[in-house]
Amino acid sequence: MKNNLNLYLILNNIRSAHNVGAMLRTAEGFAVKEVFLCGYTPYPKLANNDQRLHHISTKLETKIAKTALGAEHMIRWEHSVNLVEAIQKIRQVDDVEVIALEQLPKAVPIQCFKPTRSIALIVGNEVKGIEPHELEYCDSVIAIPMRGSKESFNVSVAAAIALFYLTLMV
Repeated sequence: MKNNLNLYLILNNIRSAHNVGAMLRTAEGFAVKEVFLCGYTPYPKLANNDQRLHHISTKLETKIAKTALGAEHMIRWEHSVNLVEAIQKIRQVDDVEVIALEQLPKAVPIQCFKPTRSIALIVGNEVKGIEPHELEYCDSVIAIPMRGSKESFNVSVAAAIALFYLTLMV
């Protein structure tokens, strides 16, 4: 990273464990400082060791591991109850610009975005994206321009594109 700025990734209400694994692997590849897995986003270990949930935990870990290929053990990650909690945790330790990756009319095309401090990039649910009330906690919204007929990329692909670009910028 240029200028010793940090890059954080926040995964908010991601449904697919495979997408989580892919984004953990991508985040590790781009030296993201920490990944926050928020809401109902699957994460590698259940925090409460509840034996009634052991089969669910094992199933999720297997799916995450399939695409993370060990990155889940190499990168710092933390589960947060919700997006606001994750943002607050990051802001306690770093001066960050919180950026939502979302296809919205007000979004700045990613190639026009010029960060001036550390970045916390938020990617949202595969179908709903980031909820409007959650966008209120963001400093900016960026979008990846689409040239084809689809409205957006798969969330793990979009995260990879955005992390690549932001890594060049911070």
